[in-house]
Amino acid sequence: MGRSKDSASFSTRTVQWLVYALFRCIEGVLWLLPLIVIWYIGRVLGAIAYVLGGKYRRLAQHNLRIAFGREKSPAELRRIAREHFRSLFANILCGFKLPLMTEAQICMRLQASGTERAQSAYNDERRPVLNLVLHASCWELLTQVPSMYVRGHQAAAIYQPLRNPWLNALVLRRREKLGYTLFDRQSGFNGPMKFMRDGGQVGVLVDQHAGDHGLWCPFFDRLASTTTIGALMAMRTDAVVLPMMVYNDGPARWRLLCAPEVRADPSQPGAEGLTLAINAAVEGLIRKQPEAWFWVHNRWKTPKPHFLLSNYRRGVAFPAGYDMERLQPFELLIRSPNWLGDACMAFPMVRAIKRGRPDLKITILGPDKLEELWLSMPEVSRYIAKPAKEGLFAVAKRIKATGVKFDAAVLCTNSTRSTLEIWLAGIPRRVGVRGSFRAKLLNQIIKPPKVKIDKEHHAHRYLRIAKGIGADIEQPGLWDSGTPPVSTSDGTIRVAVCAGAEYGPAKRWPLDRFAAVINQISAQHPQFRWQLVGAPNEKEMGEKLSAMLPAAPHENLVGKTRLSQLITTLRGCQLLLTNDTGTMHLAAALGIPTVSIFGSTCPIETGPLGDRHTVIQHKIECSPCFDRECRFGHYNCMQLVTPEEVAAAVLAHFPQASS
Repeated sequence: MGRSKDSASFSTRTVQWLVYALFRCIEGVLWLLPLIVIWYIGRVLGAIAYVLGGKYRRLAQHNLRIAFGREKSPAELRRIAREHFRSLFANILCGFKLPLMTEAQICMRLQASGTERAQSAYNDERRPVLNLVLHASCWELLTQVPSMYVRGHQAAAIYQPLRNPWLNALVLRRREKLGYTLFDRQSGFNGPMKFMRDGGQVGVLVDQHAGDHGLWCPFFDRLASTTTIGALMAMRTDAVVLPMMVYNDGPARWRLLCAPEVRADPSQPGAEGLTLAINAAVEGLIRKQPEAWFWVHNRWKTPKPHFLLSNYRRGVAFPAGYDMERLQPFELLIRSPNWLGDACMAFPMVRAIKRGRPDLKITILGPDKLEELWLSMPEVSRYIAKPAKEGLFAVAKRIKATGVKFDAAVLCTNSTRSTLEIWLAGIPRRVGVRGSFRAKLLNQIIKPPKVKIDKEHHAHRYLRIAKGIGADIEQPGLWDSGTPPVSTSDGTIRVAVCAGAEYGPAKRWPLDRFAAVINQISAQHPQFRWQLVGAPNEKEMGEKLSAMLPAAPHENLVGKTRLSQLITTLRGCQLLLTNDTGTMHLAAALGIPTVSIFGSTCPIETGPLGDRHTVIQHKIECSPCFDRECRFGHYNCMQLVTPEEVAAAVLAHFPQASS
């Protein structure tokens, strides 16, 4: 084992030395060439890279669409992307040449403006300066010409060590030779801040994605994780914050701008406010020459696993007076369950996800029969209706036809087919639970609970998905719409009755018992009004039940309502009396109390959740069996439920009816 490690270490060192040797050979060739020639060679290489580097070309174009898609045409964005690749390669090659030149030679090719601001800071009681450095144009210039922008201060920089020890040592020798004090980023920031308190001038990069430790704030009107290091260092040292930007100024020529001091808005003091101001200043500098900035870096990266932002320590912040209409949305596609009841049980998940970030826009993909259901949720912005027998490629094409560039997709379904639809649509982040072949198509898998749960409610399974992407699933108000059942001024009590069940007869309490409950309550309490509801194929059942209610005031709507009309009907009622049905889950999702009769199924897994619901079930030896039809043919578990106990459960919801 020791030999194996030593061998691997020796191989690594050998490769690193060979890379170092190759770099010095390239430097030797560049030393022989004029800088202007190197510039044009780089532009040619950049043009080739634009054609061949599909991944990075698409990334640059994607980033440019985010930044300028609202104000520039697609043709203009492509032009900027092409010019960016040429500029990037030209500046990188020139950056290799610059350490081989004298500072005087470099200064002949560089113009600087605004550097008097650093001089003013030095004159003002030697206040320290924090230079905000951007990845733009030939940013290597800033390490080679300290005399162009350092005015009296001692100069320092925070650097990220290179993994190659030979290259790292070479860079350190060259920087220190120019008079820089270098601080290893991995060693923390106490050293740089002490240096600044002693009147130093420090440069820090501020335009990269800051990962899990950043503040999420608008950058080109799209939320991006932004480092707070610059703001914290400046506030703790009373430093003058001066952004630095290098621009292209002709072939092998550059222009250095030291921009005006950045200050926080008075209404937003503190590191958060200064970070917002820094972000705005950086954006303004990039706008002056977009092709010069580093667009092949994923500044708007989708974090993993928590792309919802409620769990991040620094959270989300917006500049004072920011117009939220300008904020570009984070587009999320959620694949709905196929059944009405299951879809309703996913409502708490959708509510939790929606509250997870302020820029979130939710699109639901699901069966066309559920469109009205999902669009009744204020959290849902659009619905993609999927016909029952539509093929994989047709569904993927339907998703793409929306014209929306989805950032992520969450799958409530467990099938490989539905995962393939999302994969074929090209959505980059695909989240779901593990299952056979589909695990290969997901790039974020929600793990099962560490402690195995024997019976778990479907709603909690969906909420576990929401938690896996960063949602707070303990917040109040997830379980219903928050709309209380309506009350009538004349004392009328409206109760909906769903006596059917599409799943099968094993879930249906006998019709004559439903009729007995309705007739018994109506005889004693004439203020009750009954609304019979059900699926289109249950129309005959509705007519039979209606015929059993000659003296009970009721309206038979079974098979006569669309889903949107059913929602309206339920919202006009104060209770639903029902079997274990999708309508039961719909009522629960709408905040309507229920009295639910269970037989072959398990209320622990699929019952309505909350203290406003009553479940009636008498278990026998075979319960729950989940059969569609009772294998014994006599429905003992259902026969044990009596009209008297169901009537008592209904009346318990209306104490005013007994007074």
